[in-house]
Amino acid sequence: MNTVTTCFPGGKNKCLTMSYDDGVWQDKRLIEIFGRHGIKGAFHLNSALFGTAERYLKPEEVRDVYQGHEVSCHTATHPPIDRCPLPAVALEILDDRKNLEAIFGYPVRGMSYPFGSHTAAIRRMLPSLGIVYARVVGDSFNFDIPTDFLQWKATCHHSHRLMEMAEAFNAQDRGVHPRLFYVWGHSYEFDNDDNWALIEEFCKLMGGRDDTWYATNIEVYDCVQTFGRLRFAADNSFVYNPSAASAWIRVNGAEPVEVKGGAQVSLS
Repeated sequence: MNTVTTCFPGGKNKCLTMSYDDGVWQDKRLIEIFGRHGIKGAFHLNSALFGTAERYLKPEEVRDVYQGHEVSCHTATHPPIDRCPLPAVALEILDDRKNLEAIFGYPVRGMSYPFGSHTAAIRRMLPSLGIVYARVVGDSFNFDIPTDFLQWKATCHHSHRLMEMAEAFNAQDRGVHPRLFYVWGHSYEFDNDDNWALIEEFCKLMGGRDDTWYATNIEVYDCVQTFGRLRFAADNSFVYNPSAASAWIRVNGAEPVEVKGGAQVSLS
């Protein structure tokens, strides 16, 4: 029987995604660095705080600032939601979604938990609010694909062994299984810690690599879901893709195969 493994788009086995919170003015500098190296990410924003203090971006500028990246929920006002009534949590998330969608014009489907706060009851509620992934705080120090996207833990914070993890990620060969490098943080921390050179060095090392797919958080989620919807023959001799998007797979460790949306492909 054929052995089938998933790939990222283009048949790549590595993916880098970034995740930054709060919608502060330092995001402009960070996005400029990302842009020079072809790196993408998700920015989790508190829409009710836009323009309310000097540190926050103004509502009239955010659309241009985050062009080419994903914007995602972080609740409207950034409360510790594990201490809030569930209806209040629902309103915080829905208000944030509605505000962001009115500005950016696409469905906002992800979030990061404010202060990392969440409960099992909140996680159960998220799909009914249109949220498909949510990032927690902390570091996994691995490159695994998450098994629970509502408790998505990043590989590392940018101040926690970042370059060590980057070197380990780049040193891995193609291998059999896909590898996901996920970095999180807050851009104002580069000012606080006076270490903008760190993210400059990281992006220079990680950007522009032929073996790496550069994706937003929601693109990673959607890629994994597309693979999960593939319909394989009982003996893995063929596969049907019911999704609109292409899926990429590797059969018996050989070159990657693109399974286009709506197509059935022989794997013999």
